[in-house]
Amino acid sequence: MSARPASLIFIVVTLVLDMLGIGLILPILPKLIESFTGGDVAAAAHVLGLLTALYAVMQFAFGPLTGSLSDRFGRRPVLLISLGGLGATYVLSAFAPNLGWFVALRALTGLMASTFPVANAYIADVSPPEQRAQNFGLVGVAFGIGFIAGPFLGGLLGEVDLRLPFLAAGGLAFANLVFGFFALPESLKPEHRRSIDLRRANPIGAFPVFAHAHRGILMIGGYILSAMAQRGLENIWVLYAGYRYAWSTVEVGLSLTAVGLMFALSQGFVVRAVVPRLGERRSLVLGLAVSAFGLTLYGFAWEGWMAYVIMVIHIPGWALVMPSLQALLTGATPPDEQGLLQGALSSVNTGTAIVGPPLATTVFAYFIGPTAPFLLPGASFFVGAGLILVSIAIIGASFRRQADST
Repeated sequence: MSARPASLIFIVVTLVLDMLGIGLILPILPKLIESFTGGDVAAAAHVLGLLTALYAVMQFAFGPLTGSLSDRFGRRPVLLISLGGLGATYVLSAFAPNLGWFVALRALTGLMASTFPVANAYIADVSPPEQRAQNFGLVGVAFGIGFIAGPFLGGLLGEVDLRLPFLAAGGLAFANLVFGFFALPESLKPEHRRSIDLRRANPIGAFPVFAHAHRGILMIGGYILSAMAQRGLENIWVLYAGYRYAWSTVEVGLSLTAVGLMFALSQGFVVRAVVPRLGERRSLVLGLAVSAFGLTLYGFAWEGWMAYVIMVIHIPGWALVMPSLQALLTGATPPDEQGLLQGALSSVNTGTAIVGPPLATTVFAYFIGPTAPFLLPGASFFVGAGLILVSIAIIGASFRRQADST
């Protein structure tokens, strides 16, 4: 089945609007929490950490269930219901009267933000095997565009009113719901639908879905280590740049904008150029190797301008990883389990977001603290590079075992 351009355009628009909604909230969330805690910055910091973890936990817990629902009822209704629920939680969050209500609504937002795994399943449905990695790269393009524009617009709206970005995010979700209702066809054929198995519609029960790909569980185990390293980098960046380069919030914001732009370009061009030539396996290993090299360079960089040079190396490498992995796994998974697979992948990613950041911040704090044997601000990057090297060894072993068994 060839990819339908109109369907892919809608999916990309959906993901861009979702990322815009997330990005709109980022600049104002700390200040809004402070308003709930009476201006207590320390208390607000603890609440912000709780909300970040809660959001990730909800996506981790319910990703496989959402994917299973899309395997049973189709991608279209699950996407539309998610968009409607997302819009409602954003709007209600704008009017939350106290912190308790706001926390509950953020949990519901995490539950409803399930468009990514279902959108990935949609892409798998409409893409021929030779185009899957390239089309999965469109997810990264959407992520990059939303990450560039969302925080900028959220900052502008937040200057007017801290709750206004929530209304804007809700409006985007509802607009996309209307667009999808009229423009989005169903991608999952009736004969490819399957009943819901509640034993598998959870992060632990869904894990065996990776076994469809030969040595797939070993492969996903390697990916988990590399994703932990990447999540750690993302979480530590603001602290690291402020400590080592004395960057202001504006300078940090510019670096994040550069990351989003570079990631979007890499997913849109590098993935489409490299994967067809090297294949998914070589692209996956190459992407991991370049990522490890990039993390090592970040750890050694002593001037801020060097970080921008390293981005040109690191980000295209990491951009190859997820599309290549998804193409390998989806190609070996039956059509009636694509939603479950994408939900399980979503849980893996959010699970690494729970584990990776505390590891990175703990290592960073130790090696700049008074008890460290020597000062090493880049230690967390070196640890991340080490995790990726182990990941390469595990994934390489899975490929060799597959070759030996065929």
